Amino acid sequence: MLERLEAQVAEQQRFAANASHELRTPLAVTQTLLDVARKDPSRDNGELVDRLHAVNTRAIDLTEALLVLSRADQRSFAREHVDLSLVAEEATETLLPLAEERGIAIETSGDITPTIGSPALLLQMTTNLVQNAIVHNLPEQGTVWVTTSAHRKTVVLTVENTGEKLTPQLVATLGEPFQRGSRRIRTDHAGVGLGLAIVKSITRAHDGTLTLTPRGVGGLRVTVQLPAAPPHTGQ
Repeated sequence: MLERLEAQVAEQQRFAANASHELRTPLAVTQTLLDVARKDPSRDNGELVDRLHAVNTRAIDLTEALLVLSRADQRSFAREHVDLSLVAEEATETLLPLAEERGIAIETSGDITPTIGSPALLLQMTTNLVQNAIVHNLPEQGTVWVTTSAHRKTVVLTVENTGEKLTPQLVATLGEPFQRGSRRIRTDHAGVGLGLAIVKSITRAHDGTLTLTPRGVGGLRVTVQLPAAPPHTGQ
């Protein structure tokens, strides 16, 4: 037990250090841009405003992601019946314009998958997975598969995507905060390095398991397994 507590403290310390570093970066960039503007009042500020807006948006996104992560870790949310297949449908519909913009096809299939949890957090989890699968895909003609399945004691959400080949060693790090793969770089939709970490925390908060597996032909397969909701009983 002591070893587990020490490991948890060490993990929290690493996370705090990483979070501080990530938050410091956009703040430092903002300070630099403001210093440049102050030293050169005659400069055209149009480009400066655009860059400040982008940096500020990234800082806000990171802060919101940290809050979601904290909420999931603390399990401070109400639980209710949720159909994971409907959550997956909502997530894919929301991200369809992004997929179309990038030439990515999304294929969905599956069963009704009743579980117990937070609809908002489970939607966040699924949205992160689908967005991750879209962004880290082939440059063109890529595919994302989103499937749900129900079993006697569990429900399963699987999100797969085409993409570059990933090593098992790299995939093992992707669920950690602020980890990005070799070419999993920041883009306009690449997030703040917390997408899969949030998925991991939300899954754990719902007493589930998260499995990341590299696909042999390239890309990633992510499987989320959650406890199935008990059958409704009449009153």
